Amino acid sequence: QVQLVESGGGLVQAGGSLRLSCAAPGRYAMGWFRQTPGKEREFVAAIGWTPDLTYYADSVKGRFTISRDNAKNTVYLQMNNLKPEDTARYYCVAADSTVSVRREPPYWGQGTQVTISS
Repeated sequence: QVQLVESGGGLVQAGGSLRLSCAAPGRYAMGWFRQTPGKEREFVAAIGWTPDLTYYADSVKGRFTISRDNAKNTVYLQMNNLKPEDTARYYCVAADSTVSVRREPPYWGQGTQVTISS
């Protein structure tokens, strides 16, 4: 069982920034999904064990940056120029590959709420 713990959510005005963190034990590809009530979970970003391999949803490209510090076993999601439509619960995920992260990651954190006010 892989335990993922997110932090860094909160309330911010549109145009602002937040950084999410996820404690990520082990040699896994990591990523983030988000979900709003009544909607399916949406892929946001993924990163391989080697940090040069990253993927983003079109809706966040150019605004969000995923990164990792393997020495600290931590993955980050830097979110800039936030919009009200970014409001969601954000989940950290882990899998053996970025393909699995983007499709059906087996490991999920509890999530952290991000709310963007207009």
